[in-house]
Amino acid sequence: MGLYSTILHLANFLAPALWMALAFPTIAALLGGAARAAWNGQAWKRQVGTHLLLGSAVLVMGLLVLGRDGKMATYLALVIVGATVQTVFGCRGRA
Repeated sequence: MGLYSTILHLANFLAPALWMALAFPTIAALLGGAARAAWNGQAWKRQVGTHLLLGSAVLVMGLLVLGRDGKMATYLALVIVGATVQTVFGCRGRA
C-alpha cells in the first residue's frame, strides 16, 4: 500500500471521530443555554480538540479490542464518550 492509500485509510478511519468532534460543540452552542457562553474561538477549539482526541482513542481501542474497524459497539462507545465529554464541558460552563 502506498503513501496516498495509507493517508486515505487513516482519514476514513478517523472520519467518525472528526465529525462527532465538530458536531457536539457546534450543536451545543446553537441550542443555547450555558453552552452558548462557550461559543468563542478558544473554548470551541478546546472542545473540538478534546472530542477529537478522545474519539480517536475510542476508535483505536475498538479496533484493538474487537479486532476490526466499523463495529457498531465502537460507534456506540464513540457517541457515549462524546456525550459525556460535552456534558462535562456544559457543566463547567454553568459554574
